[in-house]
Amino acid sequence: MRQVTLHVLHGNERVAARGRGLASPRRGRLRRLAALAATITTLSTASAMADPAFWKSEWPETDFSKTTLESWSDVMSGGPGKDGIPALSDPEMLPVAKARLPEREPVLTVALDGAPARAYPLRYMTWHEIVNDRIGGRPVAVTFCPLCNSAIAFDPRVGGRVLTFGVTGKLRHSDMVMYDRETQSWWQQALGTAIVGELTGTKLQALPSWMESFAQFRAAHPGGLVMAEPRGNRPYGQNPYAGYDSAAKPFLYSGAPPPHGVPALARVVRVGDRAWPLPRLAKAGRIEEAGLVLTWQAGQASALDSREMAAGRDVGSVRVRDGQGRDVVHDVLFAFAFDAFWPDGTWMIGG
Repeated sequence: MRQVTLHVLHGNERVAARGRGLASPRRGRLRRLAALAATITTLSTASAMADPAFWKSEWPETDFSKTTLESWSDVMSGGPGKDGIPALSDPEMLPVAKARLPEREPVLTVALDGAPARAYPLRYMTWHEIVNDRIGGRPVAVTFCPLCNSAIAFDPRVGGRVLTFGVTGKLRHSDMVMYDRETQSWWQQALGTAIVGELTGTKLQALPSWMESFAQFRAAHPGGLVMAEPRGNRPYGQNPYAGYDSAAKPFLYSGAPPPHGVPALARVVRVGDRAWPLPRLAKAGRIEEAGLVLTWQAGQASALDSREMAAGRDVGSVRVRDGQGRDVVHDVLFAFAFDAFWPDGTWMIGG
């Protein structure tokens, strides 16, 4: 039986319900009830949620008359409501020498000129998904969508103002829909583009960032900083989506499977509208194509495999640079998400 992970609100927490591998009968009953509740909610509200009037009470300041969406039915609830997944702002940072994290555990690294590199552990990002921060005085929005494995840092400055972002609780093609608190516009995380509201059509500038293990970050940036554990009531270090990146189908996604026989939940390295399957890069170790140099190094645990994040299977770490050795904006996301958001994109399958 295929494993499935669903999330619903339980007080202020999300309760995970999986199809098998339950640790106890009591936990099993709770998870089955959570899964049933999520299913009933999804079925009973699907038709109403296709109409933005359904969201007006929760989003009175959002201008739903402006949108790039062809169908409102593409947007659905992921379980939590607005800010049910709480974004963070101005997190405490620790010198890397004082950080205590498992060696293989994944972090999202952001290294901007003129400031120490910063590592945002996925043990925290998985539960908060967005961190509004400043690096060397420069505003940065650090984002991670677990359901798409998409981790991107953005420059949040638009039209002379700095936007701060939160989580809507909505999904489109299983990808997080963010919102900015200044205009209440909705943004597609994988694209960095506003899809609903005043700023519809506006695109954020993505910043070079990459996922690697804590040990790799520490070795490369001995003077770097690591995000400290937030003061939130979350089981940090545990993966609420255990087994997800081995599932046959994505959560709340009804699109066709990717082409070329690429599994829906296989990782691909996206640069612009090109995607390199991660298994191809991992086998080669280094690929030089399209004016880019892509490299792969073992040592990073999958954040979406085992219940304990640090115990996840090794998926390795990717870097993408140009011909001058400069870091290039890229994302390592699931194949179904690339196919959904870049339907005319180029698949770099190789020979």
